Parts: sequence; structure tokens; C-alpha cells
Amino acid sequence: MGELNVQTASDPRHLRIFMRALLNDLRALETMIDNDMFESGVRRIGAEQELFLVDEAWRPAPAYETMLKALDDERFTTELARFNLEFNCDPLTFGGDCLSKLETQLFELYRKADDCAHERGLHAIMTGILPTLQKSNLGLDSMTPMPRYFALNDAMNAQRGGSYVFRIKGTDEFISQHDSVMLESCNTSFQVHFQVSIDEFARFYNIAQAILGPVMAAATNSPLLFGKRLWHETRIALFQQSIDTRAVTPYQREVDSRVSFGTSWVKESALEIFREDIARFRVLLGINDYEDPFEKINAGEPPSLQALRLHNGTIYRWNRPCYGISNGKAHLRIENRVLPAGPTVIDAVANAAFFFGLMSGMLDTYGDITAHMDFDDAKTNFMAAARHGLGAQFTWVGGESLTAKELILQHLLPMAHKGLEIAGVDTEDRERYLGVLSKRITSGQTGSQWMLRSLAKMKGEGTRSERMAALTAAIHDRQKDNAPIHTWSPAKLEEAGGWESTYQRIEECMNSDFLTVNEHELVDLVAHMMQWHSIRHVPVEDNEHRLVGLVSHSSILGLMAQGLDKLSDKLIPVRDIMIKDPLTLSPGSSTVEAIELMRAKGIGCLPIVQDERLVGLVTERDLMKIAGIVLQQTLLARSQR
Repeated sequence: MGELNVQTASDPRHLRIFMRALLNDLRALETMIDNDMFESGVRRIGAEQELFLVDEAWRPAPAYETMLKALDDERFTTELARFNLEFNCDPLTFGGDCLSKLETQLFELYRKADDCAHERGLHAIMTGILPTLQKSNLGLDSMTPMPRYFALNDAMNAQRGGSYVFRIKGTDEFISQHDSVMLESCNTSFQVHFQVSIDEFARFYNIAQAILGPVMAAATNSPLLFGKRLWHETRIALFQQSIDTRAVTPYQREVDSRVSFGTSWVKESALEIFREDIARFRVLLGINDYEDPFEKINAGEPPSLQALRLHNGTIYRWNRPCYGISNGKAHLRIENRVLPAGPTVIDAVANAAFFFGLMSGMLDTYGDITAHMDFDDAKTNFMAAARHGLGAQFTWVGGESLTAKELILQHLLPMAHKGLEIAGVDTEDRERYLGVLSKRITSGQTGSQWMLRSLAKMKGEGTRSERMAALTAAIHDRQKDNAPIHTWSPAKLEEAGGWESTYQRIEECMNSDFLTVNEHELVDLVAHMMQWHSIRHVPVEDNEHRLVGLVSHSSILGLMAQGLDKLSDKLIPVRDIMIKDPLTLSPGSSTVEAIELMRAKGIGCLPIVQDERLVGLVTERDLMKIAGIVLQQTLLARSQR
């Protein structure tokens, strides 16, 4: 899609023109398949790596433009957000030393990006979801200013007809609304490609579906979103919900998300997937000029199939069929989209080796996997892996129930070894990368487990913002050395570099776990809440959950000074004593601004509000705690000079 001059398909006539071009491309693809016009006899692999850019305080840095200009390398390109980058590896023939070549290329490009970032006071980080991301980073001002991204956002918003609603439940729970597709930019992936011959596509695609769950269980690296512990691979739920254009209706109707696992096995060819997607999903984007694919076919050249590729680029199957042209020949490949970025290059290549090895090994072992496994089991395995990682329970071939560890260690790793051997991959490469994966599974330390264990060890230390910064700093420090995740020691609070790396914005200091009351509730309730929880301020919300006031401890004391015997028979509502329209700040405000405002106005509590909704509180007690940490670290630093 990035190569095309796209626009929103909002005009009905333009939409019809695009649909005609899309159907024409589909007929051309069918003609090409019928006439065997695809490259065959060779299998290639490829990869795309997405990155986060962060500043010296480990927060997202909207620096893509500066980076791309300095890198001056066509292999690097933009992503949805200004704080993301992507680079593309060269395709490699599947066999020989392809895996070590892939590692060399990935590490070379990653180091190039990180070195370039370092020269500009930044860092490049590979991780599924950046721990230090805040919702305030996800406004439209953070979207890469390219027409195709805004066109996609406008088209999806138009179909959605309202805010995107997010609900993900793990150890913690994430419930939120957002007005754009920008939450999708929280995800970065390591996408791998596997080119197949046209007559093999159905068998290979079905195998890719069958192994998606166990491959992901071995690779999870995204357990956190905004500091909340959710799924082991939270990217799966977040991506599906971040671009879900389905409107909520009172009727029960089967409507698929644009991000999906699929609905059934493929029977014969990739045409089934393209036809289903055209039938199920409305056109979002169009282009101005359309090539006649049959003119190219009649001239003996492969057509670009621009319309088909554009529409396919707005459908996000976890295994996506991709049409491409290389060296003047058309080909089909399967794009695996479930693997998260990181934790290191060697871990990423180990994940790719597992996927590629199973693609080859499963075909050799089972042939047609659909004869041995139910589609619903494959889909259920996928969701179990996303939620629980190596703790998932799988239903495998023949209905056998196995833990993720049992299935991978006892069955799939030997099959992947065999598959790589059949493909002619060098013994040294097979042992290196599948050995890394085996040690990871045996130790139980995936990237997700490392993050969760690190957080558990830091429990009670610092603020949540400090812990997220420490995780991010530790990820960067360890992945620079390319040591696999199973060897990583837990992150420590001090790795973030002290207080200078946190507390810059009020959202890093605020308390997001607080009690509220409604303006119509009884004052007595507020007094008891303050006593029970040792708090001095309670925010007041209306029935739409908008902040309308604040009850302070002094307000309660003033009421009590009037005499309890005079008040005991009165049902005083909260609205009668609350501070109406209290001073507020937004989450992105600086901490210094909050301190100055509280001092100037002599207030002990400052509500933090976004879109009229209360998202946090900052009190004198919070600031005193931070001041103590800053003072202690400052004095310690001076004593060590």
C-alpha cells in the first residue's frame, strides 16, 4: 500500500470504479493460476522488522523523519506513528546458510538504526509493545504525516461510526476508548515471509494456520500495555480491536473483523481467501489510475494487480497471502504476522527458523494437515497462545491434549529440525537457532515472562512510570549484545538512569487507581471513604463520568464543625459541599507545571482530565514521595563524585 497514491473511497462512483478494477485483478489472478504463470521450483524467505524510537528518558520519540534522512537507506521506511520505523530484509533462497545470513542482515540493520539514533540522543528498540507508551502518545499529531495513513484512518472511522472501544482482560484489565486507529501503533512486529509454488499454496497455508498457536506461544514478547499486565501476546487483542470497523448493533450477526485468523481451511488456492475478503470487507481506499492486468498478461508480463494488493493491504489476516513480482516473475508468499519484535535478533531468527522448519517438516509428516486436525482446534490454540503463552493448553493432531511446552519440546522441535534438514539448511544453522528456541522453552523465559518476572522483582519499588522506564532501558541494554532472552537477568529499577528519566510529565506521577463518588450521593459516604482509605480528596463525577467537582478533607471538617447533632438527620448530597469546576491539567502536562499550579493556588490535589473524563489524581503526598526519591538520588550521586 505504501507504494501507491491512495485516497479514501468515499465517492460512490469512485468506489464502483475501484471495485471494477479489483474484480478485474481477481479475474487476472485466476487466469494466471490456470495458466501456471507463477515462479515455481524455488522457495524463498524474507522478513520485515519494526522498531520503536525512544528518547534518553526512554519515552517514545517522534523522530522518524530525522532518522530516515540520516539513514539514507531505501531498506528503511515509515510506519503508522512518528515514533516507529521499519526495515526490510532482502529475500533469501530457503536452504544452506539462509538463517545465518538473515541474522547478519537483521543485526546489521538494527545496529545501523540504533547507532544513528544514538548520535541524535535517541535509541532504537525491538519490543512487541513499548512499556513506556502512554495514551497521550497516540493522538493524531503522532501519526506519520503521509496521506495514506490519514486516508486509512478516515475510512475506518467512517465505517466504525464512533469511537473505538477496547477491553482486554489479563491479570489486570484495560478498558478504554480512542478516536482513531493510532492504538495500532503500539504494536511492532517481526513479519516473516515464505514463498511457495502456486500448486502448493493451499497445503502450506493450512500448515501455517495449524502451527500459528505453538509458534506464537514460543515467541511471546508483549505482556504489557500502559503498565497493565494483560495477555502474554497483547498485540493480538490490541491489533484486532484497534482497527475493528464493525459497529455495535442490537442484533446477533456474524461479522468478521478485518483482523482475523480466518473461518476455515483453504481447499484449493489463494483465490478462496481473496474472494472471501472482497465479499466480506468493504473497500476503504482507492487509487487514481488502474493498470489493465490483461494487457500485461497478453504481453507475457506479470501484472502489478494494484487494486487487489491495495485491498489486501487493508485486510489483516494473521497469515496473509501476498502477491509479488521479483526478477520479472510473479509469485505468491505467505506472510506470518503474529511474531512480535524482539527481544533480540537471534531470538527473532530462532522464531523464524521454528516457523520455516515446521512449514517444511509438517508437510513431510502430515501432507494435508486438514485430514488430521480440526480447524476450530487450530483457531482455539491460537487464542490460547495469545492469552497464556507457554502456559497454554493445546489440542493437537488426533485430538491429543498437550501443554505448549510438551507439544513444542516433544513433537514440534524435532519436526522443525527435520523440516530444515529437508530444505537443505546447514546443520550449524539448524542447531544454533533451534537450540536457542529449545533453551528458551526449557527455561520458560520468553520475552513476556522476563518482563513479568522483572516487574514482580521490582514490586514496591519506585512508581509504575519508573518500572516501565527500567524495563525499556534493560531491553535496550541487553538486545544490543544479541544475547538470547533465556540468558537475560531481571531488569532493575536503577537501569532507567535515575529520576531524570521519569517524572517529566504528570501522567508519570499521577495515581490512576482512585475512588470517586457521584454528585448526588450522601456526604456521609465520602467521610467514611476518607477514613477507611486514609485519603484527603475524593473526585466527583456526574452520570456520564465527567469530572464535576472535588471533595476535600477540609470540606468535611467544615461540615462537621457545624455540629454533628444538627447534621445527623439531614441527607446532604455531595454537590452541596464539593468544590465545583476544580482546576485540572491534561496527562501530557509537565510535572513542573503541576507543582507550580498547586503552589500558586494553594491546593493539595489536582485532577488530571482528558476529554472531560478523569484519568488520574496528583496530590501533595504523591509529590512529596517523588521529592524524597529525587533528593535521595541527588545526594547519593553527589556522594559518589
